[in-house]
Amino acid sequence: MAVCWIETTALVTGASSGIGRALAIEMARRGARVGLLARRAEALDETVGEIQAVNGTALSLPTDVRDGEAVAAAVQKLRRSFGPVNMLIANAGIGDLTPATKFDAQRATEIIAINLVGAINCVAAVLPDMLAQHRGHLVAVSSLAAYRGLPGSSAYSASKAGLSTFFESLRLDLRSSGVKVTIIHPGFIRTPMTEPRRGPMPYLLELPDATSRIMRAIERERRSYAFPWQLATIVRLLRLLPDALYDRLMERATLRR
Repeated sequence: MAVCWIETTALVTGASSGIGRALAIEMARRGARVGLLARRAEALDETVGEIQAVNGTALSLPTDVRDGEAVAAAVQKLRRSFGPVNMLIANAGIGDLTPATKFDAQRATEIIAINLVGAINCVAAVLPDMLAQHRGHLVAVSSLAAYRGLPGSSAYSASKAGLSTFFESLRLDLRSSGVKVTIIHPGFIRTPMTEPRRGPMPYLLELPDATSRIMRAIERERRSYAFPWQLATIVRLLRLLPDALYDRLMERATLRR
């Protein structure tokens, strides 16, 4: 295990529910000092209470990741409380359908702003500390949806593809800096974001299982980690298909819903 949690000050975005909340609690349980960033102050306060109940240390930072200045101010507050930030879990994200036949540019822009621009704002706020320390870890929670465009999910797929390639480029630029980069590509996980979904969710994972897998990938400083392996393998194969064949497969999948 490469990560020493008791020496870690982490910023976790999207920490009010789902994967972000679960990761924050688990990291704090292992000894990290955790800054919880999301828009819902009340939900963040509840998470702080849960962390304190397991003798962990956390700070609520109600902030919209789309606001770069507000993110920088939140990181400064975290730095004053717990010291320089040496881990970022860029997890804040929303998922929604944006079918081309009923395209909503405002909603598509919002999805990309939160999922991609929000992560960029967080990197900008924490990276200087990491470079100064010659130590740090940037973790992006992307999605298997990053691998190819999915029907009805143009904005979500684009945001996750952009997130993955952005962090991949960071990994290349930072390879001699002491700052590690990990990109997580989960499949379907039972969280508040997937609850309204009506379509099939193959190989659906429960949140505790997914959290354990992500923590293990972070601790091992994996460059990239896609799971579950069954769905990840299917998606990788789909990426190799000619466009015409991929289009026919997606059309059939859509008709079955």
